[in-house]
Formats: sequence, structure tokens, C-alpha cells
Amino acid sequence: MPSYSDDLDLAGRLADAADAITSARFRALDLDVRRKPDRTPVTDADTAVEDAIRAVLAAERPGDGVAGEERGGSASGTGRTWVVDPIDGTKNFLRGVPVWATLIALVDGGAPVVGVISAPLLGRRWRAAAGAGAWVADASGDRRISVSGVSSLEDAYLSTTDLNSWTEYHSREAYLALTEACWETRAFGDFWHYCLVAEGALDLAAEAVVNPWDVAAAQILVTEAGGRFTDLTGEPRFDGGNALASNAALHPAALALLRRP
Repeated sequence: MPSYSDDLDLAGRLADAADAITSARFRALDLDVRRKPDRTPVTDADTAVEDAIRAVLAAERPGDGVAGEERGGSASGTGRTWVVDPIDGTKNFLRGVPVWATLIALVDGGAPVVGVISAPLLGRRWRAAAGAGAWVADASGDRRISVSGVSSLEDAYLSTTDLNSWTEYHSREAYLALTEACWETRAFGDFWHYCLVAEGALDLAAEAVVNPWDVAAAQILVTEAGGRFTDLTGEPRFDGGNALASNAALHPAALALLRRP
């Protein structure tokens, strides 16, 4: 397996640049907020972060592709592509809720091989690279993380982002069947519940609709922590339009319920 240590180091420096921008613009009184054609919000911080990351990549990895939420690009193909979500949790960001992060992934050969998720207002940064494990750095230090050992849905802790999305994009009934089979449910949402699965604090995270930049970094983080990450058909992909992350042991049972019509 090739080493991606240099790419992981670069992703960390990209996250440093992103954190400087987002932290300065959080709760700014002059924050510029617009709506994209899909009616999701975008701020001047989103575009500034993506532009800064693209500028560094153009200088340091000129042969690599870039796909970002705000400036476009394709995450498909077999070459090397950096997949960027400048602010995951923009609705939180613009409302003054400190749960948001910059997501940076390197996709090589069609699969994420490097991922960094940086949440500066939470004081936490998660990272992973193929074959190198999953890690988190926070005020207590830097430590390797792994998924939980929960083996039964009745003992499982489950999270999603928005219950209403299941009605529109998949099946509300299927998701409710999963919630009824689990011990506890919450809606931590966005990047955070994938990080909590990787840490073993949650056992399952499911979403009815995602974009590639939402979950590319999450996929490598969860899998390097010993978990499993697929779309809702069970395919191990980040670009399937929906997602299920688990501690691996619970994956078949959760998929069986989510596949219900």
C-alpha cells in the first residue's frame, strides 16, 4: 500500500489555513450570506476557504484534481482528486452554533485515502490515511481512535442529520424502524456523527441524502477506525448519494432495516 503521509501533512496545513479564515468570520456582523440554486446557504467564509485551499493545491499538487462544494469539479475517476467541503454545517455556522468543520479528503483510484476534519470551535481535529489508522487531536492531546464493540441494535446509539430528509429522499418508515430497533437516537448531524462513530461514542450514523464532499473524509476516518462506511445499498462508496456508517458489527442489521420500502 502506498504511503500518503506527505498528503496527510498537506491536508493538515490546508486545515490550518481554513481554520484561520472560519474562526475569524464566525459570528462576524458583516458575514455575507447568499443562497445557492438548491436553496442551501453559502457564506463568504465558505468561498474564501475553498479559494485558499485551491490556491495551495495549485502550487503544491498541480497535477491533482480538486472538487469542492462551492467551485465545482468532479470527484469521479481513477486519478488523484482533493475533495473539499469548506464549511460542513453552514447552517450552524451562520446561526452561531459552533458545530461545523472543514472537510478535506484525497481520493485516489476512486476511494478516499486521506481525510482531515477540522472543527476549530470544538477544539478538535480528526485525521486518517490509508493503512495509518484514525486519530483525533484536542486539548487532551493526540490519540488513536477506534469504533465501539456494540454488537446488537438494541444496545446501539444512532444519529442522523434531519428526519425530514428521509421522507423526501428515502423512506421515513425505514429510518423509524431502525430507530425503534436501537437503544437511543439523536441528530448530531453532518460531519460530527461520523467522527463520533469513529471514536466509538456512537455506533451508527445514517443519512438519506449526502454529497461526495460531505462524506469523503468521513469514509476514510470511519474505516481506518475499524468501522464500515457504505451507501444505503451496502456499496462501499462516498458518492452514492446517501450513507451509513457503523462500527461494522451492526452494519448488516442496520442495512436490512434501511432497505425496506
